[in-house]
Amino acid sequence: MDAETWKGRHIASTINGTRWEGDVAVRQTLGDFLREELGLTGLHLGCEQGVCGACTVLVGGKAIRSCLMFAVQIDGEDVTTIEGIGADGELHPVQRAFSEKHGLQCGFCTPGIIMSVVALIDEKVALSDGELREYLSGNICRCTGYTKIVESVRAAGVPEPAGRDEEGA
Repeated sequence: MDAETWKGRHIASTINGTRWEGDVAVRQTLGDFLREELGLTGLHLGCEQGVCGACTVLVGGKAIRSCLMFAVQIDGEDVTTIEGIGADGELHPVQRAFSEKHGLQCGFCTPGIIMSVVALIDEKVALSDGELREYLSGNICRCTGYTKIVESVRAAGVPEPAGRDEEGA
């Protein structure tokens, strides 16, 4: 690989509401950048192949796997990590619902699931339990049977559609 590939590139972004500007290596993943360069260790790197969902963050309001995106790609974007969703020392409603409904166990997958749910709530869609489980299938949890996670998502404000059965028909 030539030296140009590893050279830094100047970017500017808003991360958790704060403007950030500086040089990033062109081949550094967003997940590594956020954890190693900015100290935002709330996101977890699991499979580093985009399968487990532990590294999910919001970029432009959309849930993305930070292990599959290069840091240079956030130039001009708004990025939100798990550290950026609460306000004034208070938990975000999704975080509070997961705590109150016991939607977490070891906590490794929890930040990614919570960020996926925050994006889902922003979409303002109603999902059956089957559809909700399918939506969450991109976030792997090895500790729970997902029942408490679904209960937590409901408590956080994702409604069931009126007049539809469990499978969403």
